[in-house]
Amino acid sequence: MEQLNIDTVNRLSKVSKTAGGKGLNVSRVLAQLGAPITATGVIGGHYGNYLTEQLDKDDIHHNFSKIAGETRSCIAILHEGQQTEILESGPQVSKEEQANYIANFEKILSDANYVTISGSLPKGIHHDFYSVLTEKATLANARVLLDTSGATLKRSIESDYKPFLIKPNETEIADLIGKEIKSEPTLVEALEDEKFDGIEWIVVTLGADGALVKNKNNYYRVEIPTIDVKKPVGSGDSTIAGLAYALYKNETPEVVIKTGMVTGMLNTQEEKTGYINVDNFEALFEQVKIIKIK
Repeated sequence: MEQLNIDTVNRLSKVSKTAGGKGLNVSRVLAQLGAPITATGVIGGHYGNYLTEQLDKDDIHHNFSKIAGETRSCIAILHEGQQTEILESGPQVSKEEQANYIANFEKILSDANYVTISGSLPKGIHHDFYSVLTEKATLANARVLLDTSGATLKRSIESDYKPFLIKPNETEIADLIGKEIKSEPTLVEALEDEKFDGIEWIVVTLGADGALVKNKNNYYRVEIPTIDVKKPVGSGDSTIAGLAYALYKNETPEVVIKTGMVTGMLNTQEEKTGYINVDNFEALFEQVKIIKIK
């Protein structure tokens, strides 16, 4: 909408409804890239059924666990160059429902090389839940790409079973190490903190400034072109999808990084959330610059 008016009625001429959530944004982009995937999670009620119907329309394979609660609905309002989000808190997930999901997750792992885990956790689930999933995946020889924040991210990097890749921003890195980050050298120094030992990939997204990436002991500055942005929603998820796809294809570190940056940018150029136009991939790919800094 052109303008968001407070304390009155706003009538909308342009609305899109999407099977949303960070994990499903990742799933859609991976499907567009041609990756064999299974989308999973917990769903319930009318909106849970809606999600699976939409995924079926997009030919995205899925394997969810049912819960008694209703899957939440969230609203993103794009107005005056800004984005305002109205997020429901979501359903409570019982201990039994969590156990059922973990059992289902372990079955899915038999066909998985990579697992992407995205977003926050529903009510009732402890912040170490992603650590449990990461342990299950690692023991099944699947690599985990984790995109979360706060206590959930902190617990995950403290676990004995580390994620293969994390995608924090500068603020989240600063919170993890308890130090302010003012420049690229201080960011590099921060990534050398022992908290990150055992994590093979750290992709620090910097918005329009690109990214700073650590792969093993190598550090890369990523410069991206200026592009016209239609909608930023889902771009971080699209980046995760690109990274996962290139890793699955056993690409070089440089190609992995560039693929992730390009899929993130491609999403911003589309009206749909978690969607890319693969026809524009090569043109943007050539414009991304990777500079090894250490």
